[in-house]
Amino acid sequence: MLSVNNISVGYKGLLAIQGASFTINKGEIVSLVGSNGAGKSTIVKTIAGLLHPQSGEIVFEGASIHQTPPYDIVKKRISMIPEGRKLFGRLSVLDNLLLGAYAIDSKSEVDKNLETVFGLFPILKERQGQRADTFSGGEQQQLAIARGLMSNPLLLMFDEPSLGLSPKLVGEVFKVIKTISEKGVTVLLVEQNVYEALDISHRAYVLQTGRIVMEGKGQDLLGSDLVRQAFLGM
Repeated sequence: MLSVNNISVGYKGLLAIQGASFTINKGEIVSLVGSNGAGKSTIVKTIAGLLHPQSGEIVFEGASIHQTPPYDIVKKRISMIPEGRKLFGRLSVLDNLLLGAYAIDSKSEVDKNLETVFGLFPILKERQGQRADTFSGGEQQQLAIARGLMSNPLLLMFDEPSLGLSPKLVGEVFKVIKTISEKGVTVLLVEQNVYEALDISHRAYVLQTGRIVMEGKGQDLLGSDLVRQAFLGM
């Protein structure tokens, strides 16, 4: 579905990503794991069109997208749940969800997507008129995920979804990601919470200082001495 081919991405003359390559197959959960500052979020923002690589190519469903603007990336059915959620705090839950569906012209499809996300997150249906900034952190993360699903994505990217959440809520978020995958949505997961990410991933790539240094099945990487020592403190 997605091929990232030897991309290099920089800020102000400094390379944050250096020659990174990886693939995502339809139906997979693929994780990019690594410490803070490794470049994980930079890669997601580049796929989303918020940044453009200095070199290399990104191919989605057979078409190059690395120079495509972000509003057209959404129309290609790639959606991102941003780090920190980035909700429209002064707008209602419903308005946030409808903004997530801005690229869909069919009202019946928007209504169908609303019912889908309300089924996944019943609290959003109960409180759809409430302002987003009155929600707790966990509730806001549910709304951010639901907004991302409103565009009916083929590929859904999560940028640090567990950030700032309690351990109990972290577990719930990862259960939701697994459920979304089981419904047929392909997932790219960027996470510092390495154990939880690898535990639900079909495959994963380990990123260090802008380079991919290891790849493999999620469970295999959990058993890797390098991963256990570097990220799990074992």
